[in-house]
Amino acid sequence: MDSMSRKIPGGVAHELPIDLRKALSSDPKALAAWEDITPLSRNEWICWALSVKTPEKRKEHVDRVVSELKEGMRRPCCWYGCTHRKDKALSPSQKFILGRRAKR
Repeated sequence: MDSMSRKIPGGVAHELPIDLRKALSSDPKALAAWEDITPLSRNEWICWALSVKTPEKRKEHVDRVVSELKEGMRRPCCWYGCTHRKDKALSPSQKFILGRRAKR
C-alpha cells in the first residue's frame, strides 16, 4: 500500500487535513517522522498549520511542518498549544494569547 492510500494518523483534537496529508505523503522522511511522534505532538502541528488566516500562510506552515519534521523537530517551536483540546483546561499563557487576539 502506498503512502497516498494508507491511513496517516491525525491528532487528538484534529483530523489530518488534506493539504498536510498530501505534503507528508510526498516525503517519506517527513512521513516517517510524523508516524514516530505522539498523537499530542501531531495535534500541535495540525493546529499550528490551521491557525493562520490566509491560504498563502497556510501553505507556508504546511511546508514548514514537513521541513521541520525532517530536521528532527517534534513540536512546533514557540507554539502556545492547541486550544481545541477538550481533555485539559486552557493554560494562563493560552488565555493571554487568546485575549490579545480578541482585542485586534
